[in-house]
Amino acid sequence: MSVPALQLSDDQAEAYDRVTEMLRGAGVDLDEGMLTPRADGKEQVLALIGKAGSGKTMLLAQLYEALDEAGVEVVSGDYESRKRRERRTLAILAPTNKAASVLRNRGVPATTIHRILYTPVYDPEYEKIAEWLAGNGDRPEVEGLTDQALDRAYAFFQTVKSIPGALAAAGLRGSDFITGWKRREEPLDIGFVDEASMLDARQFDDLKEIFPTLLLFGDPAQLAPVNQSGKMVFDDMPEQRKLILHRVHRQQDDNPILDLAHALGDDSLSFETFERMVEDAAQRDDRVVVAPRVEADLMARSPVLVWRNATRIRLIHAFRAAYGAPSDALLPGEPLICDGIELPLKHRKKRIDLEARGLIKGAQVVYLGPGRKPGFSRLHVVGSDDPQVSAASIVKIEMPDEEEPFIPFAAHMGATFLHGAAVTIHKAQGSQWPQVQVFAPDIWAASRTGRMEAGIPLWKRLTYVAITRAEHRLYWVTRARLARPQGPLDTSDLAAPATPLELTGDDT
Repeated sequence: MSVPALQLSDDQAEAYDRVTEMLRGAGVDLDEGMLTPRADGKEQVLALIGKAGSGKTMLLAQLYEALDEAGVEVVSGDYESRKRRERRTLAILAPTNKAASVLRNRGVPATTIHRILYTPVYDPEYEKIAEWLAGNGDRPEVEGLTDQALDRAYAFFQTVKSIPGALAAAGLRGSDFITGWKRREEPLDIGFVDEASMLDARQFDDLKEIFPTLLLFGDPAQLAPVNQSGKMVFDDMPEQRKLILHRVHRQQDDNPILDLAHALGDDSLSFETFERMVEDAAQRDDRVVVAPRVEADLMARSPVLVWRNATRIRLIHAFRAAYGAPSDALLPGEPLICDGIELPLKHRKKRIDLEARGLIKGAQVVYLGPGRKPGFSRLHVVGSDDPQVSAASIVKIEMPDEEEPFIPFAAHMGATFLHGAAVTIHKAQGSQWPQVQVFAPDIWAASRTGRMEAGIPLWKRLTYVAITRAEHRLYWVTRARLARPQGPLDTSDLAAPATPLELTGDDT
């Protein structure tokens, strides 16, 4: 049996062995550390599913380390060697930048699905540096770069395996070495997909076309994508292709948030009983807080999670009023959520540029101020490796009891944004924040509807997703009140902006 260094429970060890068997069939032998060329036409898909705390992320990290030790090359989405076809490769994916950053914070080099669908086109002169750093060429001589600059790039890459980061250490900007992006034309090799419960059928089909060996990591207790009729992509997979982690592992510090999440599995549990459990947990542990009002200060970086759109809009309006935001402009530090890209087909390259930099639907963004051109905004993309961008923007702020949103400013076309001080629990899937506020009156309203989803009361699914977004502290907000902020909005907590990349041209 294949046993990793970390001691696993029986169900984790069984899942690890099944994945090892699948990889061996694909020519990657983790036991012997041997790799053979990928065979065309052989496709395998497995789903590894379990609730929060069952060890999915730990297994993903263990498998990544074993593949890395065996010599499998990680495809990060920021650069791909021309010699990649000769090697066995692994891409670790998540649906959003925030979800990918959660994995990266745990030492797993994850990227987004969008970033893998598109590949960067490098300037040939600087591609020589990238190939040298990747071990595929001799040290180059590049006009305009000193030996000291190349030494900085090399030293950076030895610590952080990022080609763009290494080139930035040499004094180059992204616009110097990346000339554009193109849709991937050739398949990859092995793909791991975290937060697979967020995938829709089309994304799943795209991934199966790209990765002949695909492993999905998902939580069956989360909410299905809104267009999936209550189903997740792994629900209809044959049972023999699903690996289920039944055991929930208590963490060393006995996380009370996970305890509450798993209490929702009790069929007889009512909303009122659950709320009493939250109150009891708050008396025992300060990581659970029963709050009589929403904290405006927390909303600037971690949105209040709600069920109803009407609640979301009212809380956003209250947040802006509390900070004295003007009716015709945004304040630096206001949070936004990317709602998609509004560009015609003839601007396909610009769309790819935007998406490749992390401005995809659902991305969390902080407004830093106006750009140099009318309609442009300077933005911080949360969870992105290179977060500072300047993009043509269309900002929509929905108002209570108004059908049409208020638009403080807008370019003719570009990235569209909604305000992000409050978001629906559906949109929060895949994200985590150190502290999370859950608006309990909305959960109570969902419990009164009697609605079910996949045989489970909707209020339980909503609650499970909402409270498991909290990494360290959960605020269970019991009333529709807003506490005034302690100070003005600020951006000093964000990374100091480098020269931001202009993502669209003058014609936008």
